[in-house]
Amino acid sequence: MAVLQKIRKRSGLLLIVIGFSLLAFVIGDLIQGGSFNQVSKDVGSINGKDVPFEAFRIKVANMEKSGQGTTTTQAANQLWDQEVAIALLSAEFEKLGLRAGEKHIVENFKNDPNIGQNPAFLNELGKFDLKKFKEYFKSNPEQALALKDREKDAELNAKYQMYASLIKGGMYTTNADGKFKYELEANKTSFDYVVALYSSVKDSDIKVTDEDYLNYMQKHEKRFKSDGTREIEYVLVEDKPSKKDEDEVKTKINALLVGGLVYNDETKENDTVPSFKNASNVAEFVSANSDIPYDSTYVSKQDLPAEHAEALFNLPAGEVYGPYMNGKYYSISKAMGRKSGAKAKASHILISWEGTQVPNKKEKRTKEQAKAKADGLLAQALAAPGNFAILALTNSDDSSAQQGGDLGVFGPGQMVKPFNDFVFNNPVGKIGLVESEFGYHIINVTDKQDAIRLATVAQKIIPSEQTTNEAFTKATKFEMDAANKDFAAVAKAAGLTVSPSVKAKPMDENFGTVGNQRQIVKWAYSDDTNIGDVKRFEITNVGHVIAKLKKVNEKGLMTVEEAKPMIESIVKNEKKAEKLIAKMKGSSLEAIAKANATTVQQAVDVTVDNATLANVGVEQKVVGTAFGTAINKVSAPIQGNTGVFVVKTKSVVKAPKIADYSAYVNKLKGNAGQAAGRVIPALKNDAKIEDNRLEFY
Repeated sequence: MAVLQKIRKRSGLLLIVIGFSLLAFVIGDLIQGGSFNQVSKDVGSINGKDVPFEAFRIKVANMEKSGQGTTTTQAANQLWDQEVAIALLSAEFEKLGLRAGEKHIVENFKNDPNIGQNPAFLNELGKFDLKKFKEYFKSNPEQALALKDREKDAELNAKYQMYASLIKGGMYTTNADGKFKYELEANKTSFDYVVALYSSVKDSDIKVTDEDYLNYMQKHEKRFKSDGTREIEYVLVEDKPSKKDEDEVKTKINALLVGGLVYNDETKENDTVPSFKNASNVAEFVSANSDIPYDSTYVSKQDLPAEHAEALFNLPAGEVYGPYMNGKYYSISKAMGRKSGAKAKASHILISWEGTQVPNKKEKRTKEQAKAKADGLLAQALAAPGNFAILALTNSDDSSAQQGGDLGVFGPGQMVKPFNDFVFNNPVGKIGLVESEFGYHIINVTDKQDAIRLATVAQKIIPSEQTTNEAFTKATKFEMDAANKDFAAVAKAAGLTVSPSVKAKPMDENFGTVGNQRQIVKWAYSDDTNIGDVKRFEITNVGHVIAKLKKVNEKGLMTVEEAKPMIESIVKNEKKAEKLIAKMKGSSLEAIAKANATTVQQAVDVTVDNATLANVGVEQKVVGTAFGTAINKVSAPIQGNTGVFVVKTKSVVKAPKIADYSAYVNKLKGNAGQAAGRVIPALKNDAKIEDNRLEFY
């Protein structure tokens, strides 16, 4: 009773304790997975404008479907760059008040061959007809909805074209610019100089510290920005066939050459199997014993494995060749027949007309005009067959024009029917004219090739279950042994090789020698992964990667190690310059040359635009100093590209004035066209961009 009494007295305290426990549980849950530690719903933001993940995800999925072999990460990377560019440019368009009307959008549509050259939208003259275009979408509501999305893209493109035109227009070149360009090319100076080359100072005679590299990087900060990297070292334990696995496959294939008794797992009895050569039903024999299905098609010599092509192509009917290796397959082949002229080679000249679906027509023409031109070219080709390639190069609307019309080797049914029938029904050397839906073809049959049919039993040499288990055991043991130990030492003891470290960026997916391994990169960037952590990854059809997070390089300035290959020679030359400048003193060039065990050299009639010094290289800073130094006065030491220079100007010849500098103005104008392409990098440099893709991909 006393115990119960105490419990009753303390019940209020117990309720408070339980209440606090429940509250702690709820708050802990919120912190771990709830609203206090919520994963962003946005894939990122550009200058404060959020990019919602769901909309971005749909775009990524669509790109994956439409792109050939495009991975999720590749699509996410491409689309993110696109989102950034669109957001930055759209903000600029808004500032400038750019607007795109119907005329701009229609012009943009017309530049798309699928619209501008679509027969449904062309009039009788083969011109784009806006009325037809509008009527089509008016009578096709579903297509009209799809067009709405295209209109947004067209509007954006139209605005960009206006924007690019404004930039190009703003990059005007004045007559004064042209005059200055002329003077850079035509003003000449002659001078004597002494140079002490950087190569004259040994690397061992200077001391370059990490601080020196860092100072250089900080002076040129924009060049050395980094998104951050993770440095990962790894070992690959391959899951590859053992010698025993290879021998087992070879034994099976060799047994098929002689035939005999084979144990049947289903019937639990021995079956009598004929040899490959004596098999009555070859297709059935191949299907029963080969990892590659029976193929009854005829193949030319060039389609056969290069190492065995000669022997296989000349194999007598019914005979067997092999065993031989073809890639990862151990194979034997039986000759099943030969067909004369089964493959052909031809060249053509394609002359199309308005309305045919040929994208790169060399000129616009009606069908009648096309026929007249084709007849004329046929006459020329018949008169001088040796000129066929030149005629194709200068006249054909087909992309094969660059190869002189050569279409390579092809088999029956690979070309449109009129073309196919002409080639396979005529001898080599025959030139003629046929019509297809693409236009008129002037055809030259250049070769006919025999083809053979083979029956091939091929068995892939793959790791056995035992071999795969051994690889798994070895990889797992290494993973455990390498944890918190010297990675390289453990690898060496296990007879494994540590591969060169991979420096992975947040959205990389390619990983060293094993290709696309996004999972390893994501692991390296996980909040739960610390420097020194080791993890095994199973790679299908490859084996096991045991990875170790070696180093974390945070976002911001590159590490010295990363930048060093780019700037090592520059920083070293700066150190060498300090030593050389101290020695480049004297009242005359001769005295300076003597002090540096070198000679006085001459530069005659050099210009700033062409500032090449014989046996030295391009030295614009040196030549510019010569122009600005008084005649016969010795300059101060100049830190050039290849060494430290001292110059004494002998003459400066100013180019005569000319009446018209337009030729030089035009030279400079060419640079204006490239200005628009430099806008996005410049805008990105000043933008505030938050990238959360790592949370989702």
